Amino acid sequence: MTQTILTAVKWAMVRLPKGSSTDELFRVAKASGFDGISLTGPGVYVVDEVKRARDTHELPVHNINIAEHWEVRLSDPDPAVREAALRNTIGAIEFAHAVGASTVLQVVGKATDPERENAEQVGERSREQLLKALPAASRLGVRIACENVGNGHGETLAAWKDYLTSFNSPWIGAFFDIGNHDRFDGGAAAWIRGLGDLVFKIDVKDHDHTSGKNCDLFQGNVDWPGVRAALAEIQYHGWATAEVRGGGVEELTRVDRDMRKALGIGTDAA
Repeated sequence: MTQTILTAVKWAMVRLPKGSSTDELFRVAKASGFDGISLTGPGVYVVDEVKRARDTHELPVHNINIAEHWEVRLSDPDPAVREAALRNTIGAIEFAHAVGASTVLQVVGKATDPERENAEQVGERSREQLLKALPAASRLGVRIACENVGNGHGETLAAWKDYLTSFNSPWIGAFFDIGNHDRFDGGAAAWIRGLGDLVFKIDVKDHDHTSGKNCDLFQGNVDWPGVRAALAEIQYHGWATAEVRGGGVEELTRVDRDMRKALGIGTDAA
């Protein structure tokens, strides 16, 4: 079976003049060579404008990042905030369905306080809320792809896998970030192999182990041949979304080219 990976750009990477239209966002993304785009919602874009731009430029929306999920958290100590976060999750699922996206990216919470919002509480509270979102996800056919890095929760492969499998649902898995996970033991490739078919989508950036910071592709220490081998082993097919510095058509064309090289899309693998 031929492995198929498609490239996408994150909405925030497309640098446009203030007041630019949704159509212009899609035009620039398409002109840069990407196969698709990832947006954010709910309450950020107008459904009809997105659908019109999507169809005009023949550029699918594959994912919706849930708006405000770092600030309005599923793990917040305040139950009212957790309910607001759940409404955002369900709203994003509904928006994703309306524009044809197959996933929403969900940051599950953040450990901000050892007593009021610790790692264990992040897991318990977010799980309680996401279980409430599962009926909407399954009814509308939109998977919840969870992110764990930078929030003090699920920072070992075993812990993250246990969290994801605890739902016992095909509608919840991982939005795997290559650069972020490369900082952990074993590097990104080991995590990919360990998670297997729990990997729904991937974000693509590099990571500099010396500075401890994420960076543009081929400016860090990610073992791209190893990542490609791991993705092939788990038979990953689907979307890869850039999450690096953006710009206009010139800069984004370079990002798309580098993504294809890093992931071995075509014949220019590094």
